[in-house]
Amino acid sequence: MRKIEHIGIAVKDLETSNQLFEKLFGAPAYKTEEVASEGVKTSFFMNGPNKIELLEATNPDSPIAKFLEKKGEGIHHIAFDVENIEAEIKRLKEEGFTVLNETPKKGADNKLVAFLHPKGTNGVLVELCQEIA
Repeated sequence: MRKIEHIGIAVKDLETSNQLFEKLFGAPAYKTEEVASEGVKTSFFMNGPNKIELLEATNPDSPIAKFLEKKGEGIHHIAFDVENIEAEIKRLKEEGFTVLNETPKKGADNKLVAFLHPKGTNGVLVELCQEIA
């Protein structure tokens, strides 16, 4: 893992949260997109070298909807940038981590993504991200 790629925050209302984070950072979201396969709409903010992703559920069965129902708004995951996601998945499985999706899938912001189960990472959902070439 090379660096923290972004911190994901689950929100109930993306438009309202975008306004709040725009005031907080003094700049608008640089990107908003929907990832239909995950039932989520996202927006991204830069703060210096750091990236924040806001996530709103687009259907009641999505992972974000379930997270919001169980825990409310707040930090959902920490994403790490990796050079080779397949090799990193293999390495982490060999280290005993539970990978939620062993085949990387297309995520937001032009990334291939995979997740580690939070039960094996002290309660933190970890996302691996690789830039799609």
